[in-house]
Amino acid sequence: MSKLVQELKQDHVNLVNVLNEIKQLGISSKEAQSKLMSAKEGLLAHLKKEDEQLYPVLHKAAEQDDALKRTLSTFAKEMEEISSFALDFFQKYQSGGEGFDFAKDFGKLLAGLGSRIRREENILYSAYDRINP
Repeated sequence: MSKLVQELKQDHVNLVNVLNEIKQLGISSKEAQSKLMSAKEGLLAHLKKEDEQLYPVLHKAAEQDDALKRTLSTFAKEMEEISSFALDFFQKYQSGGEGFDFAKDFGKLLAGLGSRIRREENILYSAYDRINP
């Protein structure tokens, strides 16, 4: 496994851990609100790392690989939706939140990120390691 993929997977672990801590604390606590901003910063740093280091390699390889090109296109569309929802979530709850709406939104965030993380690690990161061992 490449160093980059190891780092990206660790980013995933860190993000999920912070989100689970927020879930345990309850978003109305000051500590949870601080952790929420930490999760946002971690997610943005992770996305930047992918944009600068992972995707250029994959896009270059996709020039010669139509299946990879289709996969990247699918992932890009999906990421737009997930990123938009995640950033809206962080904005909406940066000062706290509670009740059904927060629980619903938080569940949607966890499910969306969890699914994306599994797919990235199984598909994109595997492709990167095949291209750039």
